[in-house]
Amino acid sequence: MTKTILAAALGDCVHVAGLVHFLRLAEDEGYRTIMLGPAIAIPELIGAIIETDPDIVAISYRLTPETAQRLFKELHDAIKEAGLGGRRYIFGGTLPVCRVAERAGIFEAIFSGHSNVDEVIAYLRGEQREHRRERWPDNLVDRIESKYPHPIIRHHFGLPSMEDTVAGIRKIAEAGVLDVISLGPDQNAQGSFFRPEEMDHSQDGAGGVPVRSPDDFRRLYSASRCGNYPLLRCYSGTRDLLKMASLLVDTIHNAWSAVPLCWYNDLDGRGKRPLTEAIRENQEVMRWHGEQGIPVEVNEAHHWSLREAHDTIAVAMAFLAAYNAKAMGVRHYVAQYMFNNPPGTSFAMDLAKMLAKIEFIESLHDGTFTTYRQTRAGLASFPADMDVAKGQLASSVLLQMAVKPHIVHVVSFSEADHAATAEDVMESCKIARGVIRNCLYGVPDLTLDPRVQRRKAELMEEVEVLLEALAELGRGSEDPWTDPEVLTRAIKIGLLDASHFRSNPNARGLLETKIVDGACVAWDAERKRRLTEKERIDRLWSEVQD
Repeated sequence: MTKTILAAALGDCVHVAGLVHFLRLAEDEGYRTIMLGPAIAIPELIGAIIETDPDIVAISYRLTPETAQRLFKELHDAIKEAGLGGRRYIFGGTLPVCRVAERAGIFEAIFSGHSNVDEVIAYLRGEQREHRRERWPDNLVDRIESKYPHPIIRHHFGLPSMEDTVAGIRKIAEAGVLDVISLGPDQNAQGSFFRPEEMDHSQDGAGGVPVRSPDDFRRLYSASRCGNYPLLRCYSGTRDLLKMASLLVDTIHNAWSAVPLCWYNDLDGRGKRPLTEAIRENQEVMRWHGEQGIPVEVNEAHHWSLREAHDTIAVAMAFLAAYNAKAMGVRHYVAQYMFNNPPGTSFAMDLAKMLAKIEFIESLHDGTFTTYRQTRAGLASFPADMDVAKGQLASSVLLQMAVKPHIVHVVSFSEADHAATAEDVMESCKIARGVIRNCLYGVPDLTLDPRVQRRKAELMEEVEVLLEALAELGRGSEDPWTDPEVLTRAIKIGLLDASHFRSNPNARGLLETKIVDGACVAWDAERKRRLTEKERIDRLWSEVQD
């Protein structure tokens, strides 16, 4: 039987935005809702309760605590006189008024502006408000499904000290501001965890937390077992990827794996693996997680944009990353969409690029393969000025919400100045949550902008040209889009190229790009004009044949 919630802003209070948002959440959970409106007098409220017979009465008041105290006394007496004391009453308002409401002896649940959406949804589902472990889904897919259309929140965290990181994780978990903590190990751990004799201990703590043993990982996981019990996850490292994958599952119950397709090797200098060997190993890591039923993220496309490859290559590599994951048997795929990358990309062109990626990636959906949209801001887009950086964080999240993400990977506003502390993480997540809440009230559909749609269509055509060229390059291969030898050759000859590869012995490095009207495009520096993908590839074939 459908339950009913009756809602009203009491007395002279005309502020109903919080009530409206609450009722929308309730409707999403299957409730029938009745909104009386603003400034409802107590006799009118009592009459409505008698008339509608609701299961829950939701009351809001956002004015002075002193007036609230008088109103609550009148309401208490009116409820008693009308014989309505057996009802369920809840309250929402400012924190000072909530403190008064706690003493009124009326309300079974009280929500202030400091309450988060998880608490509200838990109440609507009949769960206790205490942070019980059983209430929080312990895997990625269930966590997403428990909240959508509210995206789950992820943030990176790792300080140069184990003790500080343990304490920080505990503080973040208790705050309940996010759903996923991404551990950031230091560079020694990423490259040499299983080869401690190779570590340069003068670099301990550089780039993250110095985990040195399985028990270190277990300590970090244990610290997260409080508050809203966030999931933990960690990158697969830059060497010994399969050993690290197994370790992470055993110690932190890794929520999902993040592994590249073409990176962390001699191509980018973040590892010593030859490119072809690295691609094969990365594919094996995908396969292993697929066999374990663990979701996989292939953090590939944004690496090309970080090195100023043009948007066509970024979209093509986003598709090929997902294509390879599916081919390796992955069932649940986390598709990362990094916005604001490269710097100078406009909001309109950024959104068009992401929509093209989404259409290509989600064309792979079937009964064996599902993807989840994970969005984030580009690190290089954050300025060193903390106040301006907070604006960048908020505006980027607003843009990200246009693609209806399942996961919002929050990047701390502090990143251009210092590694995020626990306090920075919590503040950044609260900024993001505020933007997400407002967007879910309802915003114009940015994806319908004609400029966005034109650019998306252009990219779709350009990417098809590039994918066909890759297939032609790998003619004779059983599947050129997953063949490590073909992908390696594509990088060697410049079919897959980036401006930052100049003088790189493992790549061509001849691609020139330029931001034109907010889009990153292939550029003919001699003639000072854009190159279509067909022109670029035709020139490349000619050079290769010569």
